Amino acid sequence: MSIKRLGIGFIGGGFITKFHIQSFIGVRNADILGVMSRTKASADESAALARKLNVGEAKAYDTITDMIADPNIHALWICSPNFTRIETMEEIVNAIEGGVSELIGVACEKPLGRNVAEAKKVLELAQRVNLLDGYLENQVFSPSVTRGKEIIWERAAKATGRPYLARTAEEHSGPHMPWFWEGELQGGGVLNDMMCHSVEEARFVLTEPGAPRESLKPVSVQAYASCLKWQQPKYADQLAESSDGKLDYRNRPSEDFARSLIEYETEDGQKLVVETTTSWCFVGAGLRLSMELFGPEYSMFMNTLDTDLKLFFSREVSGNQGEDMVEKQNAESGVMPVVSSEEEVYGYTAENRHMVESFLAGKRPEENFSDGVNVTELLMTAYMSAEQGKTIQFPPDNLDTYIPSVAKGEWNPKK
Repeated sequence: MSIKRLGIGFIGGGFITKFHIQSFIGVRNADILGVMSRTKASADESAALARKLNVGEAKAYDTITDMIADPNIHALWICSPNFTRIETMEEIVNAIEGGVSELIGVACEKPLGRNVAEAKKVLELAQRVNLLDGYLENQVFSPSVTRGKEIIWERAAKATGRPYLARTAEEHSGPHMPWFWEGELQGGGVLNDMMCHSVEEARFVLTEPGAPRESLKPVSVQAYASCLKWQQPKYADQLAESSDGKLDYRNRPSEDFARSLIEYETEDGQKLVVETTTSWCFVGAGLRLSMELFGPEYSMFMNTLDTDLKLFFSREVSGNQGEDMVEKQNAESGVMPVVSSEEEVYGYTAENRHMVESFLAGKRPEENFSDGVNVTELLMTAYMSAEQGKTIQFPPDNLDTYIPSVAKGEWNPKK
């Protein structure tokens, strides 16, 4: 199939889909033509946003099969909840094998699966029908990350040696939707939800430009997880109330804080270290992404709350709660950092540009489902380490069948 513009359908109509749609203002040669969601209202809302922003004449669909029956839709962006990954991919594959559609590619939000078995199944299904596959890990496309990596490797690493330590963190006050908080639906807690970003971003900056992922070999993983804030009675009751009693963080919490230390080995035997921190109990202006990179004679620092725009509102300024200044905004007064273009700063624009250009060129994206599988393998090893309280050599036995205790509703750090 040779086409000049990529027609895109979104599966899922919630928060992350809207982020992607906004980023397409900066993406050429693509049109958002459809949105399908579990709730028609959210599909209608996201489709209306695409039309308002002039990024495509999107309309809402009742099913995935209905949406991809449109011959003008060539690729799908999967942004639906984690627990629907397999059924979503199976419907796509069944539609293609049934002759309903001839899709070029599919891109999937993180995580690729709730565990290794699911992630590998998603990859297998995509390959079964020869779909090009893109893993939507936005932070490896963040301009500060890609430009910083380019300068470090071109100037500092060439002169004094490769970087050997990366520290990455993603922290905010908690997810938007109730299902994110539920270990069995989401696949875990903050470790699964957000350490996927930190692990892959750190691996990316430590990898020499142009070198394959295999040039860094994971050797061991050490991790820690706990529920520091949201298991406290006051906050557990808040979660119960917001979910109509479904969330029981007094007895069945998910981790709201996690750390990991991953050791890699280069092809010539040099040891590299990745430190990650993730939190749903961060109290600050809003979402904070940070990264530090260190080498023999250099360092690099990035923090998304060190913005070039700040506002101050006194006590006399009042307004409705919202997220108009920064994602996961926690206040409406005082000194407020403003991320003026979040979809650009967080990497969504460059990510989607890369996916569109790759699909149009008939090439597998540089960040693909194989990377999604590798990330899931590291996260599951981190859960093993946290549960066993020891460093785990990679890859551990039974990784493909392992399900974290938190994902089975059996984890409780107080018992």
